[in-house]
Amino acid sequence: MNLQLLAKFLGMSKTTVSRALNGYPEVNVRTRERVLKAAKEAGYQPNPLARSLALGRTNVFGIIYPLLPSDLGDPMFLDVVSGMSAALEDVGKNLIIAPVSPNAEQRSYQQTVLGRRVDGLVVARTLVRDERVAFLSKSKFPFIAYGRTELDTPYAWFDYDNASGTSMAMERLLAWGHKRVALISAPLEMNFARQRRDSFVASMAAAGLAVDPRYLVDSKLDRRSGYQAMQQLLACSPRPSAVIVDNNIAGIGAVRALRDAGIEMGKEMSIIVWGSMADTLAGANVTTIDQPEPAKAGARMIQMLLALIDGTPAGELHELWQPVFLAGTTVGPCLPL
Repeated sequence: MNLQLLAKFLGMSKTTVSRALNGYPEVNVRTRERVLKAAKEAGYQPNPLARSLALGRTNVFGIIYPLLPSDLGDPMFLDVVSGMSAALEDVGKNLIIAPVSPNAEQRSYQQTVLGRRVDGLVVARTLVRDERVAFLSKSKFPFIAYGRTELDTPYAWFDYDNASGTSMAMERLLAWGHKRVALISAPLEMNFARQRRDSFVASMAAAGLAVDPRYLVDSKLDRRSGYQAMQQLLACSPRPSAVIVDNNIAGIGAVRALRDAGIEMGKEMSIIVWGSMADTLAGANVTTIDQPEPAKAGARMIQMLLALIDGTPAGELHELWQPVFLAGTTVGPCLPL
């Protein structure tokens, strides 16, 4: 039975029956109950495409992503996306990832919003000054930012406490007597990288230690850059006694550089990596600052985005999860020069 036949059977207009089935508040309770009862008895199944068009929704959510080759080998990224996808499947919706080149990213956001191609977006790897977030906020398009920015306008965001995680890493290294500590950073226009670097500098200052400019190395989010950054630190004289890498992709390369140089981690040099190193090619039990339960984090972002669409103010949708310190074998006491 289709909508037209159901309406004819009930002696109502198609509009009234459709509104009753879709829960519109202007339909009185008695009419809604009568329509729902008749639809159930008749085995009525709504046409999903027609329903989406009627409600002005696609039931599709998206991530516009300047996809790097390293992302496909990043278990953290894949786990977050898996959690998002599963949460949407539970409510009969879908997730799409639209890979774009960095130069076309802003244009893709504009086309997606103007064409209403999805019901909402997840903005990943937020920037310190993020034009994507500013555009979506101005357009009043539903989105949640995976990470914070310096934007003053209220917007929904989910993040891990970058300052706290870096402080934990520094506390452990300082406790082992390390004073020559280096930091390998992702590009500093990324907000997480900037927050982690700021926390590193603040922790060194609080300990009364000067930061050697040679020990602050910016790299890209890939293994090769992490490898080259560690080689650069190893060429310093004196070289650092400990290194923090602010992302797990560069961390794989940094660990490999130490192994190739024959340096015993945890004895000759200590290293701590932000992000899970499980299921990677690091080949070592690396001490990490872990972002726990990435799949649950992805699901939580979707729950927050759906709440935003249902009317919860963006300024009330903020969550900051705490990272955890996972001890491995790559941290030990500082050896004398």
